[in-house]
Formats: sequence, C-alpha cells, structure tokens
Amino acid sequence: MLDTMSLLACLACAEAAPVPSAPDTLTVDVELVLAVDISLSMDETEFALQRAGYVEALRHADFIEAVRSGHTGRIALAYFEWAGTVRDDAVIGWQIIDGAESANSFADKLAARPFRSFRGTSISNALAFGTELFDGTNFAGERSVIDISGDGPNNIGPPVTVTRDAAIAKGIVVNGLPILIKPSPTFSHLDQYYAQCVTGGPGSFVLPIHAAAEFSTAIRRKLILEVSGIQDKPKITPVEMDAPIDCLLGERDRRFLSDPYFPELDR
Repeated sequence: MLDTMSLLACLACAEAAPVPSAPDTLTVDVELVLAVDISLSMDETEFALQRAGYVEALRHADFIEAVRSGHTGRIALAYFEWAGTVRDDAVIGWQIIDGAESANSFADKLAARPFRSFRGTSISNALAFGTELFDGTNFAGERSVIDISGDGPNNIGPPVTVTRDAAIAKGIVVNGLPILIKPSPTFSHLDQYYAQCVTGGPGSFVLPIHAAAEFSTAIRRKLILEVSGIQDKPKITPVEMDAPIDCLLGERDRRFLSDPYFPELDR
C-alpha cells in the first residue's frame, strides 16, 4: 500500500514539474536590414560618403528620437555589404537599438569596418541573403524591412524580381536608395529600375541620391521613415515612370560574362 501511495505521489510530482518554455521573443517596432552596395562601380569617394552617411545617421538625435517614439521604443537592426555575393565577414548581426548608447555602439562597429569592394552587382543575391536574416530571430517585429542601396542594376545571379517577390511574399517590405551621382551612360534610369524591379511591399519607397551632398541627409531621412513607418509618398517616391523598365537589362549588358542563371545571354 505504501509503495502504491509513494508511486502515486511521485507521479503527481512529475505531472506538476514545470515544462521548460521556449525562449521569449522580444517585440520591436521594426526589424530592419541595411544592405549596402560595395561593388567595384562604387568609387572610393562614393563608398566613403555612403559609409559616413550611415554612421552619422545612426548617431543622429533625430534617428534616436524616432526609435524611442515607437510603440516599444526599440528596433532590431542588422547590416551587411554586398557586391556579386555576400561574404561571411560582411555582416554586422542583429542588435537592439533602444537609445543613444546602443545606436552609437552599432555605429562604432560600422565605422570600424575596413573599406573594400569586389566584382559584380547582385541585388538578387543581396535580397535573398537579407530575407534569410529574418529567419530564426527571437524578435517579433511589427514590420520587417530590407533597405537596399546601390548604384547599378542587377547583373549577376537570379532575376531580381524573383527574390524581390519572394521577400514580399514573406511579409517583408523592400525600400531602395539608388545612387545616381555618376549614372551609367547605358543605364541612366536607375531610380525607375529600383521602383519597378527592386522595391515592393506595403508602403515601400524609393529615395534617389543625385549629388554627393545629399548622402547624409538622404540616409538619415530614409532610416527615420523606416523606423517610424511614416507614409509620405509624394515626397519619398519622387520617381516618374517614363516607360516600363526591362528588369533584365543589367544581365543583358553583362552578357560577355558567363552566368549560369542566364546561359542564353552568353550567345
């Protein structure tokens, strides 16, 4: 009898034992990925201005105020640099930004990165990489955004619209910062290309940069808009469509190089 009672008591204890819970998720106003072009088409001056623009924007009081003014008062931020591909050492991983200290900490990591560039402009690979960064995080973002900057069209990797549409299907908004300081003579409508082929999702926007002096202000404005979720389309989408853009134009211009995604372009 005692053995039976002891057994029942042990079973009761086992049933009452707490079950380990899954790690709690942290709610943030936005999960924001900054994807920055470092392809060889970016000269040293443009690259330095771009880097300085992001560092300054992250430190700026207006950006920090926008973060603190959200529902939770914090965001999750990640950063990576891309060209023909994304290299393992090109990523600054997710960090919570909830005030000046954390914003300056992220800016310090960015400022300390070495300057470098390499071949190719694969917006599609960058979007695919950025989309994967949202997988497996412990954040619950009210919005998920990829912010991609660049000075040329996709010219290697899968078609940019394929990875753009895949990101949108997962609820990610893609915004663009096309750099037109030194536009290509064969591709002068990069802002329209970004608007039609790269960006998408609810409230997405394109904010072109036409002059070096605009870098810092444009990047800060873009980050504040993304953090706050403010919709101001007449001002932040200043792209007039002349005609439908060929979203494979970059790949066609690069036809002298072998690309397994576009074998017909090599002929």
